[in-house]
Amino acid sequence: MHLSDLPFPEVARRAAAGAVLAVPIGATEQHGPHLPLSTDTDIALALCEALAAARREVLIAPAVAYGSSGEHAGFAGTLSIGQAATELLLVELGRSATETFGRVLFVSAHGGNAEPVARAVATLRSESRDVSVFQPRWSGEPHAGAPETALQLVLRPAAVRMERAVAGDRRSLSEVLPLLRSGGVRAVTDTGVLGDPTRATAAEGHALLDTLTAQLLAHVEAWLPVVAS
Repeated sequence: MHLSDLPFPEVARRAAAGAVLAVPIGATEQHGPHLPLSTDTDIALALCEALAAARREVLIAPAVAYGSSGEHAGFAGTLSIGQAATELLLVELGRSATETFGRVLFVSAHGGNAEPVARAVATLRSESRDVSVFQPRWSGEPHAGAPETALQLVLRPAAVRMERAVAGDRRSLSEVLPLLRSGGVRAVTDTGVLGDPTRATAAEGHALLDTLTAQLLAHVEAWLPVVAS
């Protein structure tokens, strides 16, 4: 199911048969003192793998592990390429991918990528390329809190350091968003956490992953109603 595992003649055969390329888009940025910097990328990749398991026409591209993470500046290890570069990267990637594949799906699991991803998809669609985007969303804590911690307890439990988990700012995203936009995450919390990850469980992670997978499958079924699973 992974594009990078296949030789080009097999890719050509799969593309001619109607393969869809799913591109996981994440980030490399802080997720508190307890989660790996790959968290957003891990989630995007896991959703693509779940999609490919359910729909055999799906191939998974290598993950895009860098994005627009400027709001996490000041936390060690965060690597951001900014909005303009993220948009350009995805436009050029989409143009290249659609030379082989008739349909391309971006699965973007980092909220900071929302605007550049949307602009890139709009550009690609204006060029008559069949490109779509799915961005997983959940209610509650938006960053390094219980939901993402629960997901990582399922996806990469060995990389989760629960003994280091601490609560951060627990206000709703709507309350802190103006501060995040003006001063970044550092203006809101020194822990890098928005929420309380200490109560996360793997059971909650499984339930959330099932919900997000169902949402992704529904998105793809609405986008590709004539493609057989």
